Amino acid sequence: MRPLSIEGAWLHEPTIFPDERGDFHEWFRRQEFGEITGQELRLAQANLSVSRRGALRGIHFADVPPGQAKYIKCVRGAVLDVVVDIRTGSPTYRQWESKLLDDRNHRAVFLSEGLGHGFLALTDDATVVYLCSEGYAPGREHGIHPLDPALAIDWPAGIDPLLSPKDSRAPTLAQLEEAGTLPSYEQCTAFRRGLRPV
Repeated sequence: MRPLSIEGAWLHEPTIFPDERGDFHEWFRRQEFGEITGQELRLAQANLSVSRRGALRGIHFADVPPGQAKYIKCVRGAVLDVVVDIRTGSPTYRQWESKLLDDRNHRAVFLSEGLGHGFLALTDDATVVYLCSEGYAPGREHGIHPLDPALAIDWPAGIDPLLSPKDSRAPTLAQLEEAGTLPSYEQCTAFRRGLRPV
C-alpha cells in the first residue's frame, strides 16, 4: 500500500500470480494494513454494488465520529474511483484524486473517516465491493453533488453520468460549508488516533 496525495487515503497494488488456471492475489492483510495506515480497519459491514456504464455514485461521506472508513475494490469491469478531501482545515481541502480500479489491475483504495468518496462506472456490470468500518446509518450520512463545479472533478469525457435521485439533489460543497455539515480535519485526525492497531 502507498499513500495517495490526500492524507488518510491509500492505494493497494497487489502482486498478481497468474498461471494456466487463472490468477491469484491478496487484497487485504490485517497486519500490513495496520502498519502502513496506522489504524485498525474495523469491519462492520460489507457491500457490493453492480452498476451500468455511466452510473455515478457519490460523493458520499459520514459524520465524524464515527465516520465510515471504506476499503474499495472493483471485482468485475472497471470504475474511476475518486477520493475527495472535504475536511475543513485540511492542507488538501477541496482536492481530489482518482484511480482506475478494475478486474485486471486488482487495485484497492482505502479512505479513512471523514473523506468523501464516489466512483463512475466505466463498463456495464461494474461490480464494486466495499469493506466498511461502520454500518449504514441514514441520519449521519451525507452527499455532495458529484458535478459541483467547486470540486471540478475530471470525470471522463464521452460518458453521460447517471445519478440516483438522491445524488442528483445533493447539495454543493458551499452549501454544506455554510450549514456546518462537513467534518473538520482536526476531529478526523483525533478520531483516527484512537484507532491505532493493537
